[in-house]
Amino acid sequence: MTTRLPDRRPAASGPFRGSRPVTRTLRLPVLLGRARLAADLPGSRRQAGAAAEVSIGRATRVRRAGVRRAAPAVVALAFLAGCATPLPEPAPEPTPAVAPAATTVGQSTDVLGQLGDVLSTADASLDPAALAPRVTGPALATRTAEYVRTTATGGAKPPTVLPTDEQVLIVPQTTQWPRTQLVVTEQPDDLQAPRILVLQQAAPREQYKLWGWARMAPGVSMPATAAPETGSAVLAPDAQGLVVTPADAFVQYADVLANGTGSAYAATFAADPFRAAIESARAAMVAGVESAASATETYTPDPASVVALATADGGAIVVGQMTTVSTVTLTVSGGTIPIQDPFYAALTGTQSAGSSFARTYTDVLVMYVPPADSGAPVQVLAAEHAVTGASAS
Repeated sequence: MTTRLPDRRPAASGPFRGSRPVTRTLRLPVLLGRARLAADLPGSRRQAGAAAEVSIGRATRVRRAGVRRAAPAVVALAFLAGCATPLPEPAPEPTPAVAPAATTVGQSTDVLGQLGDVLSTADASLDPAALAPRVTGPALATRTAEYVRTTATGGAKPPTVLPTDEQVLIVPQTTQWPRTQLVVTEQPDDLQAPRILVLQQAAPREQYKLWGWARMAPGVSMPATAAPETGSAVLAPDAQGLVVTPADAFVQYADVLANGTGSAYAATFAADPFRAAIESARAAMVAGVESAASATETYTPDPASVVALATADGGAIVVGQMTTVSTVTLTVSGGTIPIQDPFYAALTGTQSAGSSFARTYTDVLVMYVPPADSGAPVQVLAAEHAVTGASAS
């Protein structure tokens, strides 16, 4: 059912039903109508005609007079329009020469505080689902595996300590997404090395999340970067002007891990504790299987994960992910590979393998790539090498 609203226009009263020109112009059809009504009555044709003639004459005179009075006004308006000063138009906002810092120091501190709360809650319950609001990517895979390890070892191997108090903030200078910022943490209470936390915001309406972390190498100093209030420029994976492009740094480093001093890129990289530990563990694995099995290890960088932030000297801090797969395969029949570590047994669901046993490591690396004219080698600043999967067959 439709409800008709009352007409809120003011009712006309008296002889004035509008502005004066409109009233006089509208008398013509009214009087003509009256003349027609009178003409239909006996003895009234002459009076109707006279009334019509008078009305027509008045209306004609009114219109002609109105035209005469309006003509000078139109000319005056046209003259004034020709002499009018154009109204000023607002100038567009100037485009900044450089992009702003992606977050303020206060916002970054808030993110770290909220991350700490999420980690504390999830670590207490060993529930990876509780990590979802603030943890993603390699960090989520690693923390999830650590919960399995903690449970399998009865708490003997707890999750990695991740401080959220910052020493250094490296904030990107960008208006694009995804956005990545780095945080050098305070030293943990157990006196281990400080961590570099990699925080990433995937889209404008997403929260900043912990994408990964890496332990700083002993004795390493972070290269100078811009103040967090200013922000550090984001460099493309194929950025030139460096000893090696950010993307190629990971590809070449993976080759050095696989081939050692035999790699064509060995001289590009300084010696580092991460590479030394990888080589030592690989040698122990090969020695352990002796002639009963073969041992292989592959290193695969993820080019899509590479992020580079400019340093004050024209170099770059480069962050990325790499996957290491370590496999032992039996070469003699009738043997088995024992899986004695409770963590690996929990991941595989068995305590022995009939033909092969493989462990998958999720690696997060942070490198310093110097400017091309420096003559300095690429340096690994921090790394994390964590088992996130295992399989047995």
